Amino acid sequence: MTELKSMSKDELTALHNKYLKEYNNYRDMKLNLDMSRGKPGAKQLDLSNDILKGLDDYHSANNFDARNYGILDGLPETKKIFSDLLDIPEESIIIGGNSALNLIYDTFVRLCLFGTLGSTPWLKLPKVKILCPVPGYDRHFSICEELGLDMIPVPFKNDDLDMDIIEKLAAEDETIKGIICVPMYSNPTGAVYSDSTVERLAKMKTAASDFRIFWDNAYAVHHIYKENKLADIFKLAEKYENEDRIYMFFSTSKITFPGSGVSLISASKNNIEEIKKRMSIQTIGYDKINQLSFVKFFKNADNIMKHMEKHASILRPKFDMVIEILEREFKENKMCRWLKPDGGYFITLFTYEGCAKETVKLAKEAGVIVTNAGATHPYNNNPKDDCIRIAPSYPYMEELKTAMEVISSCVKVATTAKLLEQFTAIPE
Repeated sequence: MTELKSMSKDELTALHNKYLKEYNNYRDMKLNLDMSRGKPGAKQLDLSNDILKGLDDYHSANNFDARNYGILDGLPETKKIFSDLLDIPEESIIIGGNSALNLIYDTFVRLCLFGTLGSTPWLKLPKVKILCPVPGYDRHFSICEELGLDMIPVPFKNDDLDMDIIEKLAAEDETIKGIICVPMYSNPTGAVYSDSTVERLAKMKTAASDFRIFWDNAYAVHHIYKENKLADIFKLAEKYENEDRIYMFFSTSKITFPGSGVSLISASKNNIEEIKKRMSIQTIGYDKINQLSFVKFFKNADNIMKHMEKHASILRPKFDMVIEILEREFKENKMCRWLKPDGGYFITLFTYEGCAKETVKLAKEAGVIVTNAGATHPYNNNPKDDCIRIAPSYPYMEELKTAMEVISSCVKVATTAKLLEQFTAIPE
């Protein structure tokens, strides 16, 4: 950027016009490419096709007929696989439907309507605030906004949560009732919370006695380049006598099929009893035939990890391609920067300040759809307008290559246009 900022106005205008011409060539191609969500690609979905072959026996290990009513909290063998996979006790697990997001939403609603363990229901309080790490997951923000909960953005620092800020806010303000986060391969930054951060979350003093951590561990086994390990927040919370603070969520939506996965919520004994009491009014139990199909297909946790290696072998070339194109286009001119994750589903692109919305707009006009700029922040408000979530998983390789070349072109047009706007006073 230093070289760009040292250009004369005429030089910068000529460069912008060059980039605009290249962009117009892409726009004339009338593309129709969608990278707006982190959806598994067709080859990934094909890995689990055998799960659709059906069951030759509808009975679980304890001879329960999965076609019938019963077993509110899930089949024991389903719990056993998740217990082994995630190192959490079977008795701390409730099995849900195909979506962890559904369980997160239900958990928020229960707290809003009924409170927890004798506390005041959140909707009966004048104000309730939730800490939201940014950049973060737009669907988390949508839940909070839908329920009228105030979202307080909290930043990352050196690819980890800024715990100094979080501890200070939680300790001083009793209206702050929780934090919602993706601790492993965070959506969208790919950050993995350090052992220190997990411990500080588990032990920190909070002004609200009913402070809750919504631990959306969606990508716990989604390693691509390197297998990271997350500290056990349950054991740490128990150590500091805060075991009721944690709700952990997980699903197989990106392991098998998003349309028919199996999800879970894990929590303390007190929380599990309370959740089951409320759930017994809501449902007689989630889809046990789906749970049994999952068990018959995988059989054990080790087979899930082998399955995830196949996912990684499909995703890795796509992530490599995105990084290679970004390095080729921007290593020298430094118009943007990006984060290369070890796993998960996203690459975060940081543009020059004030350029993200324009980049996304230009991409859309050229037929490439990415997640709206601003979606990475509560209320779609990114004050710096500099963050774009890239989702490489869904397109085929050739489509992804074209899409990233278009996005790179859009970054160049948006950046030089912004520099021209600021020409008389360009900040470093």
